[in-house]
Formats: sequence, C-alpha cells, structure tokens
Amino acid sequence: MAGIGNLIPLIILLIVVGGGGFVGYQVYLWSEEMKDRGKKHMEKKNVSFTKDGGLKVGVKEMKDENYMDKTQKTTELQVPAGLE
Repeated sequence: MAGIGNLIPLIILLIVVGGGGFVGYQVYLWSEEMKDRGKKHMEKKNVSFTKDGGLKVGVKEMKDENYMDKTQKTTELQVPAGLE
C-alpha cells in the first residue's frame, strides 16, 4: 500500500508535464500555420522575405501603353483657363 502512495506524485507530475508538452506542441503548430498564412498574404502584395532576413519588394508588371498614359498625364503642362 505504501508503494502505491509514493507513485501518485510521480503520476501527477507525468500528467502535468505531458499536458504542458501537448500545449507547447499545439502552440508551435499554430505559430507555423500563422507564419505560412502571413507569408502567403505578403506574397499577394509582392513582398517576400529573403533567407538572410531581408525584405524583397516586387514590382507589378505594367504594359508600356498604360505606363505612357500615366506618365504623360502627369507631365502635361496645364494652362490656366484665363491664359488660353
């Protein structure tokens, strides 16, 4: 009887350590999932992280015609209405 009484604290310790390990593993899995989700979200915005910790920003492709239209609109000289 005395031997069983000495094992109860050991069993409780193993249950607590096992529960802590399970919770820690679940937090690890959740953080990895969040990392992957964040990475996919940033890639949609053409931003990615390099292996050395740097940040790489991509440029969206723009057709030459659209580029010329946008730059031409900003470089045109606007003449005030009274000076025409």
